Amino acid sequence: MALALLAGMLLSGPVTAVQDLDRIVAVINDDVIMRSELAVKIRGVTTQMEEQNIPLPPLDILQKQVLDRLIMTKLQIQMAQNTGIRVDDETLNRTISNIARENELSLNQFREILEQDGYGYENFRREIRDEILISRLQQRQVDNRVIVTDREIDNYLSNQEHQGETDIEFHIAHILIAIPEGASSRQVTRARETAEQALSELQGGADFANMAATYSDGQQALDGGDLGWRKAGQVPTLFADFISDMEVGGLSGLIKSPSGYHIIKLLDKRSSEQVVVTQTKVRHILVRPDELTTVDDARRRLQQLRMRIEGGDDFAELAKAHSVDTMSAADGGDLGWVNPGDLVPEFENMMDSLEPGAVSEPFPSQFGFHILQVLDRREHDSTEDIKRARAREAIRRRKLEEARTDWLRQMRDEAYVEYRLDS
Repeated sequence: MALALLAGMLLSGPVTAVQDLDRIVAVINDDVIMRSELAVKIRGVTTQMEEQNIPLPPLDILQKQVLDRLIMTKLQIQMAQNTGIRVDDETLNRTISNIARENELSLNQFREILEQDGYGYENFRREIRDEILISRLQQRQVDNRVIVTDREIDNYLSNQEHQGETDIEFHIAHILIAIPEGASSRQVTRARETAEQALSELQGGADFANMAATYSDGQQALDGGDLGWRKAGQVPTLFADFISDMEVGGLSGLIKSPSGYHIIKLLDKRSSEQVVVTQTKVRHILVRPDELTTVDDARRRLQQLRMRIEGGDDFAELAKAHSVDTMSAADGGDLGWVNPGDLVPEFENMMDSLEPGAVSEPFPSQFGFHILQVLDRREHDSTEDIKRARAREAIRRRKLEEARTDWLRQMRDEAYVEYRLDS
């Protein structure tokens, strides 16, 4: 996220003063988007597309694409705020510090660059706060409702073995010509005609990324429609049958779904490699700040517990008494043997830095504040575990993408949106 964010913000040049009188370009429920706000976003998107060598669509189409993206951002922020989701300064500051560190800058250097380029540190903070708000909203409204069963994993693995392509990954690009819910026959016809026009141009040799930026209503339109690398089970269900028969560089025909007409292109495919893993046996105690527990209180409590453990108190008993991670607390905080990538980065980084037997200092993650103890490490043949974990992640990712698309579409259809771009 950090590098892409910098490409879109820091490289876009100074944000100059708006010469014309500012005006409203869209109304979204009880909020508005101003022309100056849209102009800043267009500059950032233009820079990103140029950096990625994606041809720019005509300005009027680019404006509409960026405005639609802004509208969806505003709608999600409104819902997050209305449902009581908040981002505290501690989380925001930690995220910004991580972005600066990933770009090999101190926080002061990062702030200076933002100010010098005219973007402004406070404006950047608002952007990041909004990103975190939206992430938490999606987690609550969509992600937590996506369940993957053992039976689905078994079926997935069985199908992959039957196809003989367990280790094949696909690099896919996508164009969506959307059909709104409750669309009239005229709207459906217009969408199909647009999709047929796009497909005809593609078959005539037009650049797919340019066509995606010009025509697509998909979330990756301004990224050239690029969906990235996907294992076979991560390919959206709607596309799976088409992808398996496509050659690299090939195009699908029009694919119809309730959300609209789709065109996909297979950019590349490859065999993925299996890795040998080092497992770590670890346990932890989690304290979460809330209305009664401040951030400082959480750190202080964990520091006191750490001192008691260093003094000889039993980690497991303290975890049972104090950890708010109820599932692991019942087992004395034991998380069992974990593979690389099983845990959030903050936790895994701290865990990897400790020798067996060591107890960490208190540290934050998205779940709260932890102390952890590494109990042991081992080299383990995790072939089957890895297969099932990858299968679970592939199924979950596919379900998440489909669920988020439906959720965003419903949100957009239920909102009051008034375009004033041409007024």
